[in-house]
Amino acid sequence: MTKSSDRPTSRKGRNPGLGLAAYRLATRTIGPLVPFLLAQRMKRGKEDAARLDERQGISCLPRPSGPLIWIHAASVGESLSVLPLVKQLLAARDDLHVLVTTGTVTSAALMAERLPTRALHQFVPLDHPAFCRRFLAHWQPDVGVWVESEFWPNLILETDARAIPLALINARVTLKSYEGWRRFPDAIRALVSRFTVVFAQTHETARRLQSLGARHVETPGNLKHDAEPLTANPDEVKRLTDAIGARPVWLASNTHEGEEIAAAEVHAALSANHPRLLTLIVPRHPARGDEIAAELKARHFTVSQRSRGEAIAPKTDFYLADTLGEMGVFYRLCDIVFIGGTFPALGGHNPFEPAHLHSALIAGPSDFNFAEAYAEFTRNGALIRVDDVPGLTRAVSTLLSDDAEREQRARAAARVVATSSQATSTTAAALLALLPPVRQKDEVAHA
Repeated sequence: MTKSSDRPTSRKGRNPGLGLAAYRLATRTIGPLVPFLLAQRMKRGKEDAARLDERQGISCLPRPSGPLIWIHAASVGESLSVLPLVKQLLAARDDLHVLVTTGTVTSAALMAERLPTRALHQFVPLDHPAFCRRFLAHWQPDVGVWVESEFWPNLILETDARAIPLALINARVTLKSYEGWRRFPDAIRALVSRFTVVFAQTHETARRLQSLGARHVETPGNLKHDAEPLTANPDEVKRLTDAIGARPVWLASNTHEGEEIAAAEVHAALSANHPRLLTLIVPRHPARGDEIAAELKARHFTVSQRSRGEAIAPKTDFYLADTLGEMGVFYRLCDIVFIGGTFPALGGHNPFEPAHLHSALIAGPSDFNFAEAYAEFTRNGALIRVDDVPGLTRAVSTLLSDDAEREQRARAAARVVATSSQATSTTAAALLALLPPVRQKDEVAHA
């Protein structure tokens, strides 16, 4: 194993404060419970049985020689958003490797499929001081990068203690999170002040981070703007497209409790004018599949449930796509998409993913997770905003009936995402600047 950096291996004198000291003590005490906790998560399908050691900072992979940038991306959305960044970093330096950590089984599977050569994936260690130290001792990253908003205090503090430069990129702090952190001002300041580079998605997040103690916050844009289109199995797309045939179809994506019933009310209202209407529902949490199917069947709809292997039949009213990692399939099946999480006050979900795949977009009033992005799509005629179920019904009806408007809005969405935000290139340049310089051949020979 070769580590390229000659920077100091530890940093003294940075007191985490009483709040974080108490947190560190509390996490140490739960160490004996970790095997039980991991076993319970494994039973629920939330851990990979073959890779449980990684959650305790133990890796079976060797550290590659040369410089290493470590990027922590919590889950699917964050990990997909950094793929173009990973590729730019690796293209810039042929001696560089990138380690991506995530915390979910689904994101691990996606990274296994999509990470390029010289990029590796590991599960992030649980936030126990010993696990974090073990992870860092093995990987010895030259730069540590956090994506969006998942702050693991022990991991941040242990990384900083090794004098590893820290970057927070594509940062997102909701109003709820901001108000929560303000209750512990010393603790959050001790964390965010340790980041050398802080790039926020929006100006509002930048203001919140500065208020919490972050330094030199910039707003280069949203990495999700530049993310690659979601992938899909072409054979599965064709099979489902053939099953749908010429039927009118629309999709409610990333739905939460209450939004499936809203979709049912829309379907009922439109079925008279569109007697063969098919509604696709992709719940944000597939584990709710049986519950959603029961609700729809109680309203006398015919439901085909993907997790049970049920096909789309001529009389199917709802196709419930309650599986993981297949959103790219369903965005390709229809070009009318309602973005979930926007009727309950949950802040909405990613509008860039359906926009990449030729969709006319509809969203409810809640958008704080992507407020500036939703405003951009709306301003460019790519997103219809609705306040309630009657408004959603009118919007879906219009797009089903008016081919020209549906196409116009889908093209507008494609134009928004086709215009690069430069967030990826700006972020790549900032991270590369944190690396030790490339060692010339004559330097190596005399080292």
